Amino acid sequence: MTPKLLTTLPQSTPNSVLADLVAGITVAMVALPLSLAIAIASGAPPATGLVTAIVAGFLISALGGSRVQIGGPTGAFIVVVHAVIAEHGLDGLILATLMAGVILVAAGLMRAGSLIRLVPEPVINGFTIGIAAIIALSQLPDAVGITLPAGTPAEALERLPAIWAARGTLDWASLAVGVGTVVAIVALRRAFPRFPGLIVAVAGASAAVALLALPVDTLGARFGALPATLPRPAIPEMSVARLVELLPSALIIAFLAGVESLLSAMVADRMVAGQHRPSAEILAQGVANIGSALMGGLPATGAIARTATNVRAGGRTPLAGIFHALTILVVMWAAAPLAGYLAMPALAGLLLVTAWNMSEPQHWRGYATAGRVSDRVLLGLTLVLTVFADLTVAIGVGVALGLALRLRRRDVPPAEWTPPDR
Repeated sequence: MTPKLLTTLPQSTPNSVLADLVAGITVAMVALPLSLAIAIASGAPPATGLVTAIVAGFLISALGGSRVQIGGPTGAFIVVVHAVIAEHGLDGLILATLMAGVILVAAGLMRAGSLIRLVPEPVINGFTIGIAAIIALSQLPDAVGITLPAGTPAEALERLPAIWAARGTLDWASLAVGVGTVVAIVALRRAFPRFPGLIVAVAGASAAVALLALPVDTLGARFGALPATLPRPAIPEMSVARLVELLPSALIIAFLAGVESLLSAMVADRMVAGQHRPSAEILAQGVANIGSALMGGLPATGAIARTATNVRAGGRTPLAGIFHALTILVVMWAAAPLAGYLAMPALAGLLLVTAWNMSEPQHWRGYATAGRVSDRVLLGLTLVLTVFADLTVAIGVGVALGLALRLRRRDVPPAEWTPPDR
């Protein structure tokens, strides 16, 4: 349960601290546009993404059980957060995030981090691809400049026909900015994999919009100016009825935060030949979500892509994650007005790339051909339920069926039922 920061700090040297500082600044340049884009896609004010990256990112690195984990808002939460805000408002999301944090703290204290091994891998892969598909579908109109009627549903079965029906509103300038951003991100990532190409691509596309006076929607035009300081902590209003109403959402947020953070920590272990402390990591996720909620932020978890960026940039201790959070805070103080010039198609293009990478297309052939038929069916069922039904249903059905299949493979003998003595 001891945070990795306490065990790595005594071993730090000036050179290692400098390496962590460079890595933290590099990751911050990736996290900045992503945090804004994730908040917007979730239906929340853009500033909440930065608040989450700063507050939760700091707490996850300071208290977590991984040497190189980077925390903050992630794409996996977009679907859940959007649904909670649509049904319960932003205040409902904040309370659900606070509840999820408490659940995670309890799970960490009970040393439940090792339970990640019980979640079937096809279920994780299925809902991850499903979430990626939903993110892509939600960002497609902004990326190509299609204007949907007000009140267009977010559900895939209704949104797809709405996008097709509105194809006549396509704006060529927005399409050029969105496609150009995607191409620039991919090209920079391939040419300079250690370079924070995300912010360069988004900033370059936004600069082109401003210099050429293109008729493209910007973050400032749609949402107004970003605040330059963190908000004051506030406890959300609570009642028994409200807590009961939001409990299902809180459980889903806690589940996603726990699963994604531990998956990210395991990936990081392989990259740095380390060993994370799962219960400490879960406990840190809980504290981070409580802290984010008290500051009006979004749910947070370990971010696999940002963690990998941190490792590639030379980060080797939790100091890199702390520097990442502090860098975002400094940029928020010093350059908040500049964020208003960010082009919405550029941010949407960034999320399209994020969704593509999140789905891990390099593994699709293996999912479709390797392993047991039952695993492929389970993955497909979870994916379909995620996209066309509900994430709660997808996870519940997927985990239940996956555990049942696991018990069947282990040839667990059936229970010997006897008539009740009445």
